[in-house]
Amino acid sequence: MNGVRTTSGQKIEPFGRKFSKLPKRALKRVGVVDVGSNSIRLVVFDGAARSPAYFYNEKVMAGLGQDMARTGRLNPAGIERGFSALARFASLAKSMDIEPLTCVATAAVREAEDGPAFQARVEKATGLKLWVIDGQEEARLSAQGVLLGWPDARGLVCDIGGNSLELAVVENGKVGKRVTSQLGPFRLQQVEPENLRDHIAKILAGLAEQVGTGHERIYLVGGSWRAIARLDMERSEYPMTVLHEYRMTPEAVGKTVDWIADHDMNTLRSKVGISSSRMELVPLASQVLSQLIDVFAPTELAISSYGIREGLLYEHMSTTLRRRDPLLEAARFTEKQMARLPGFGKKLYHFLLPLFPDLTPERDRLMHAACLLHDTAWRAHPDYRAEACFDNVTRANMAALSHPERIYLGLALLHRYRNNRAQVQMAPLFDLLNEEEILAAEVLGKAMRFGAMFAIEDPSNAASLRHVPGKTLDLHLTRTGRALMGEVALSRFQSLCKSMKIEGRVK
Repeated sequence: MNGVRTTSGQKIEPFGRKFSKLPKRALKRVGVVDVGSNSIRLVVFDGAARSPAYFYNEKVMAGLGQDMARTGRLNPAGIERGFSALARFASLAKSMDIEPLTCVATAAVREAEDGPAFQARVEKATGLKLWVIDGQEEARLSAQGVLLGWPDARGLVCDIGGNSLELAVVENGKVGKRVTSQLGPFRLQQVEPENLRDHIAKILAGLAEQVGTGHERIYLVGGSWRAIARLDMERSEYPMTVLHEYRMTPEAVGKTVDWIADHDMNTLRSKVGISSSRMELVPLASQVLSQLIDVFAPTELAISSYGIREGLLYEHMSTTLRRRDPLLEAARFTEKQMARLPGFGKKLYHFLLPLFPDLTPERDRLMHAACLLHDTAWRAHPDYRAEACFDNVTRANMAALSHPERIYLGLALLHRYRNNRAQVQMAPLFDLLNEEEILAAEVLGKAMRFGAMFAIEDPSNAASLRHVPGKTLDLHLTRTGRALMGEVALSRFQSLCKSMKIEGRVK
C-alpha cells in the first residue's frame, strides 16, 4: 500500500508491521487516535479484519480548535484537555499492548501557529507522535472509511469537523476528486450572522465546481452530522437509534432543520443525550447541510459512523481483503468465537438453499449471514435467546447492513428460537419491513430452527430438501436422518411448511 502522507509529504505507515503481517481474516488489536478540532478519540480495533469490532472507544470533547479562526492559535483550555486525554490514551494503549499507537491530527493542529509546539509537547511527555495530515488527505481517509462500511459506495463523501469540511467522490471502490474548505462550525462562528448564508453559498459553489454535482447520495461523516441525524430520528419518531446507515431524504432534512430552529437547544439535548459542546455547533452545521443539499441536490443522505480512523485501516487492506463482504466476515468471526459448532453455519446454509430457488444476491447474503449467526446466542437464557439474537443484530456495529436489513436478519434469528413474534418488545421495529419481508424472515428463521435439529458434522448427511414452489416440500431422510427425525424435528418441519403455505412430505 502507499501509506498516508502528512502535510510535509512525509509517509506514515500506520500500525507499523503489526498490520501488514495479519492473517487474512483475523485482526490483531490495533489502535488509532484522531486529534480533531473539536474532539479527540481513541479507537482500538479487534476481530475480523474486513469488519473490525470496536474493542475500545473513548472520546474527549477537547475543543482544540475553538476560537482558532479569531486568534490563530489553539484554545488554551483545549490544549490542556487535549494533552490530558492523549496522556491517558498513551497509558491505555500501553496496558493493552498496542504499539505503535497511530495518532493523526487534522485542521486545528495543522493550521494553528502553536500546533507544532503542541505536537512537540505531546511527543516529549507521552511518546505519541502526532501525524498532521492536510485537508486533501483528510478527505481521502474519510472516504476510505466510508468504503470500509459500504464496499459499493457511490456518491459524495462529506466530512465535517470543527474547523473544516472535506468532500470526496467515491465510485467503483475508489476515491476520486477531493477538496477541503473552512466550513467547519468553529470557523463559521466568526462570520457575521447577516453574512453567513452568502458566505456558505460562495464556498459551496467553489467546491461544486471542483467535485461536480449530480451525486445521488451524500455520505455524511462527522459528529455534527450524526447529531442532526439523531435529532431527525427524534422528530420523526424513528423506531431505531442506530446512526450508521441511517438514511434521510432532502425533504426530511429540511423539516428537521426548521424543527431544530424552532426548539430550545437544551430541551432537545436532554431528549437525545447529545453533549452540550456538540449541540452548540448543531445550528451552524444545520445551515451548512441545508445549503449543501441546495447546491448538490442529492436524492438521499446516508450517515456513516466510519471516517478517518476506519480509513486508516482500509489503507492497509489488500485488494482481496477489500473485496470481501464485511457482513459475512463479521458473521464468520462471530461464529468462530461464539458458536457451539463453528463451521456448521456454512453447511446449514447449503442444506437450506433448495428452499429458496429465486434468492436475489441481497437476500442470499442475509441468509448466509443468518446461518452463520444462528447458534451464537446459545449462552443466553433459553427464555431470552430469541430476543438476544434480535437485539445483537439490530444494535451490532456491523457494516454493509441497512436498517431494514438489520431488522430482517434480526427477525429471522428471532424465529430461529421462536415460532411466533407475538408480544415481543421489539415489535415497533417490524414497521421498517413490509409484509413480504416479514414473512420471508419468518420462513428463513423456521428453516434454520428445523435445520438445527440435524446439527451433526454435515446436515446433508442426514437429509436433503426438494422444494416445488407453491406445492410441496419433500424431506428425504438417510439412515442417519431417520435416527435424528424425532417428534420435535417433525413439529419444526411442519411449522416451516405451514409458514411457506405448502404441503410437507417426509420420505
